[in-house]
Amino acid sequence: MTMQLASTEIASRTAAIVQEMKGLEGPLLPILHGIQEEFGHVPQEALPVIADGLNLSRAEVYGVVTFYHDFRARPAGRHVLKLCQAEACQSMGSDAVAAKFKQLLGIGFHETTRDGSVTLEPVYCLGLCACSPSAMLDGEVIGRLDDEKIEEIAAEVRS
Repeated sequence: MTMQLASTEIASRTAAIVQEMKGLEGPLLPILHGIQEEFGHVPQEALPVIADGLNLSRAEVYGVVTFYHDFRARPAGRHVLKLCQAEACQSMGSDAVAAKFKQLLGIGFHETTRDGSVTLEPVYCLGLCACSPSAMLDGEVIGRLDDEKIEEIAAEVRS
């Protein structure tokens, strides 16, 4: 019964977002962003509501959700740490940076720590190529990552 109620609530709130934004040109992406802002992720229960509201197939909506890396199927942690994995950052050691963060946080990419403090995600270019390797923590970009900065960030997100 509780799961049913939760699904009903998700559908209701999703329908309101769809109704509010469906008049926009190209409304699917703004709707998905609105839903993720509302719930912290794009719940599966929202997909048929979006599809019906925009006269799209569920497959079309699912395809867009899974194509764009910023949309999540599950809620993120309190902090979201995105590590650049593009070529410029790779040439400056982003693989070692990622390995260090994974070791310090005890998670891999697309995972959230058990305590819900941080989600670790790969990103493919933050536009800080001249300051690589780089990351983004809760929307703030950080360049020239070194061991000291990595340990500072890991301690900050775990506190």
